[in-house]
Amino acid sequence: MKAKSDVFSFGVVLLEIITGQPAISKSEEKIHIIQWVDSVLLEKEIKDIVDSRLQGEFDIDSVKKVLDTAMACVAPISINRPTMSHVVQELKQCLSNKMILPFDSGNLKSSSNNSITVSFDGISGESSLVR
Repeated sequence: MKAKSDVFSFGVVLLEIITGQPAISKSEEKIHIIQWVDSVLLEKEIKDIVDSRLQGEFDIDSVKKVLDTAMACVAPISINRPTMSHVVQELKQCLSNKMILPFDSGNLKSSSNNSITVSFDGISGESSLVR
């Protein structure tokens, strides 16, 4: 049971990352992010839930894959949730299909051993919980 609870929590975190919204809205209604995503997707498109700070700079197929994974993680019945290893596999596949770099490519440095060093100087690190 604990593993499936962890998967659920990770799904909520993925939804927070995708949307830039806190897990529970600070509005008077206190809407949970799962219900918010469900309701928005009924009326709008996936691109409408993505964090506006990305300013449209994302691959819609990658977002759809991560969103599908997140929604599987938060399935109401725990037996229907994927294992954490399956979630990791899905996210790795998503990254290998399309690398999303929401920062200036000038921050990338190649080295002789075929690795990439990334500078995150432009990222604020502000949590959605603070907003």
